[in-house]
Amino acid sequence: MLQQMRKYAKSWVSSIFLGLLALSFGVWGIADIFTGSTDTNVATVGGTIISSPEYQRDYSNTLKQQVGPDGRQMQSDTARKLGIPAQVLNGMVSRTALDNIARKMGLTTDDAAVVSEIRSIRGFAGPLGSFDHNTFLRVINDRGYTEQGFLDLVRDDITRTQLLSGARTGFALPSGYVATLFSYLNEVRAAEYVILPPNAGGEVTPPTDAELSAFVKSHAAKFSTPEYREIDYAEIGPDDLNIQPTDAQLKEQYELLKSDPRSGYDIPEKRTVEQITFSTEADAKAAKAKADSGTKFGDLAKSLNKTVDQLGDVSKDDLGARGAAVFALAENGVTDPQKNLAGWVLLHVTKITPGIHKTFDDVKGDIRKSVATQLAQAKLGDIANAYTDANSGGLSVIEAGKKVGMKTGHLAAVDIHGLAPDGSKTPAADDPDFLKQVFAAEVGEDGDPFPVKSGKLYVLKVNGVTPPKLKPLDKVRVEAAAQWTAEQRQKKLVEKANALVAEANKQHNLDAAAAVAGTPILKTGRLYRPSGTPQPDQSLPLPIVGAIFEAPPGSAVTGPGPNGGYIVARVTGVLHRDLPVDSLQFQQGAQQLSIQSAQDFDTLMANAARKSQTVKINQQNADRVTGEGS
Repeated sequence: MLQQMRKYAKSWVSSIFLGLLALSFGVWGIADIFTGSTDTNVATVGGTIISSPEYQRDYSNTLKQQVGPDGRQMQSDTARKLGIPAQVLNGMVSRTALDNIARKMGLTTDDAAVVSEIRSIRGFAGPLGSFDHNTFLRVINDRGYTEQGFLDLVRDDITRTQLLSGARTGFALPSGYVATLFSYLNEVRAAEYVILPPNAGGEVTPPTDAELSAFVKSHAAKFSTPEYREIDYAEIGPDDLNIQPTDAQLKEQYELLKSDPRSGYDIPEKRTVEQITFSTEADAKAAKAKADSGTKFGDLAKSLNKTVDQLGDVSKDDLGARGAAVFALAENGVTDPQKNLAGWVLLHVTKITPGIHKTFDDVKGDIRKSVATQLAQAKLGDIANAYTDANSGGLSVIEAGKKVGMKTGHLAAVDIHGLAPDGSKTPAADDPDFLKQVFAAEVGEDGDPFPVKSGKLYVLKVNGVTPPKLKPLDKVRVEAAAQWTAEQRQKKLVEKANALVAEANKQHNLDAAAAVAGTPILKTGRLYRPSGTPQPDQSLPLPIVGAIFEAPPGSAVTGPGPNGGYIVARVTGVLHRDLPVDSLQFQQGAQQLSIQSAQDFDTLMANAARKSQTVKINQQNADRVTGEGS
């Protein structure tokens, strides 16, 4: 529950870019009341409407960020099987219920906070790394929001966070609970164990054809041909355009980059400088004389009981009127007394970092590549628009692609790895981004042009799908027999391990297990409760360690071991460690646990908000949006 609510406690706006959109409140079950009517809205919460377009937007945004079991972008049928439509809708209902409570209480968020939150979202950064309004508009429009709609979304999100944070503030767990939890989490155990080899279960009789056939059918995914797709496609890349920037374009780009310090074209000389400050010019001159006689700058400061101030790496302009004197020095040189606001100073140069000035000829080659890429991308954008016009006018993918100068192709059958049925490599295998889109596209639909990481522009249409087909037994007999035998051997090994656990619990020792394994009984060192990562000197696999911590003292457990073997282990010692309540470690842990536990109030408040308002869900309209039952 804590982990689920930590997901919810994140900013919902940020979740748009993290792929968690609208899944935050999926823990509260299905709708409170299901109704059917003639309106097109999917729900009302305390009089506030959740419209079909809003639900469609949030559901679509969710699918864009989700990955299905096959590693590809999740499709609607998979999402429906996983219950994602209900999770999205229930998330919207819970947020709306909380927003209604916040408005009733008079909570609000000012414009400055909304602007600050939006500017902090990295997804809205432009080419210079800072907030870019055009990027902001492009991203939110792609996700179905108007500018005002997104501002309202952020305002509601911040206000809702205020409401929820108010319920958590000041919560503290009782010290007794914290002490008990610490003792549980920091429990130490020891065990003795035996590793059974893979053949400890006994010999396996070779399978019959009937057993093999049943095995192959029950493991169809392993013994079937892959899904193949027939596609038409068109492609074009920067290399196909042969873009040749003019010298005027290159020089314009050079002048633009030259003034940007990040380009590295024109970096001023830097000097590492330190200084000693004096109240009078006479004192400074006397100190300069000592420096000229060979006294080191640091020793000079110590002899005068003064501090050396570090100015760091500075340019000539950074030092103002003192810059000329400092930049006239060699390394380790000391200036004559210089006037500043605090009095008089001597400045010492400890290091010189030469400046960098790259001429146009120095960087012409790199600029040519950059400008050519920019011009090519702009040209590809024009080609994409021209293709869309041609395709919308009735031309097929191949016809429209040829019309706008794209290279076209047809693949009669290609699998997820880019291979043809005969195992040969197809052109799709050379670009994994293109191949991913091939298996994410809807069958029969003319797709829109899309760019990939390589810089190419593609468009494709899936004409048909050849579903996986179970291979004949004779084609997979050897592989299937090997897997069947391994599975049967594993079953017999597990049965033997379970029998030895029962014997160990009866005899209070592992002698029988050691006799079967033909090895001595081994002993562990200190074992720590599994936290997801192995602890120092903890050689046993995490699952068996977890089983050891679940077992009563003196009892035996079993679980998978190394190299296909199985482990039979017996708990031989348990130690609970205490932590003084007044220690800093205890207090810090108590504070952290209290903060995490307080987040459960988010769940309680959302439940209370829903119960205090009339919630109606039009399931028919919701199903129309997601295609449920179609």
